[in-house]
Amino acid sequence: METNEIIKWLEAEGRQENRDGMARFGINTERAFGLSMPLIRSKAKELGKNHELAEELWSSGFHEARLLACFVDDPKQVTEDQMERWVAGFDSWDLCDQCCSNLFDRTQMAYSKAEEWIGRDEEFVKRAGFVLMAALSVHDKKAKDGRFLHFLELIEKHSDDDRNFVRKSVNWALRQIGKRNKSLNAAAIATAKVIGIRGTKSAKWIASDALRELNSENVQCKLEKCD
Repeated sequence: METNEIIKWLEAEGRQENRDGMARFGINTERAFGLSMPLIRSKAKELGKNHELAEELWSSGFHEARLLACFVDDPKQVTEDQMERWVAGFDSWDLCDQCCSNLFDRTQMAYSKAEEWIGRDEEFVKRAGFVLMAALSVHDKKAKDGRFLHFLELIEKHSDDDRNFVRKSVNWALRQIGKRNKSLNAAAIATAKVIGIRGTKSAKWIASDALRELNSENVQCKLEKCD
């Protein structure tokens, strides 16, 4: 299926009510057709992995085409240059999150880009770094705890950004790392307590929300493998 055919299909399947719903959740709908994520995922499965097609879909600039590109691209063929081009095009939290947690986190540059991007000032680039941390903590089952202990140090240092899409991603990364295993749970709880005394509005929210989940009976039971 060629790129133009896919764009026509996306346009035909778009729904205004979906666009309205996206807008209510803070998603940029300027170039969106209004498709549900299950429909996009289903189309991606039908198309299969295709790096060239992914680049063409991304270049179209349409929101759902770019989402689709994140699912059809082959992470083994993704280059650092591509990651930089794509991250510069993030204009909504959903595009940032889907790309980072379904494609970029599976690349060889994932860990280095996570650390690099959180040091950048652009809102969605910074968010991308923390989303990568959250995604890697879930998907990279073989990674040693040391990688995530280092992430916790970085999370503590960057917990004062009051921008909504940034602070939520910092919180997400902290919580996901703390749910990986018992040792990291204790480390994440300790990090959250340090963050909480920093005094900024953002830090207080990040800490209190993370501690609520990380100390919860549900999380602690899962880590203890309760019946």
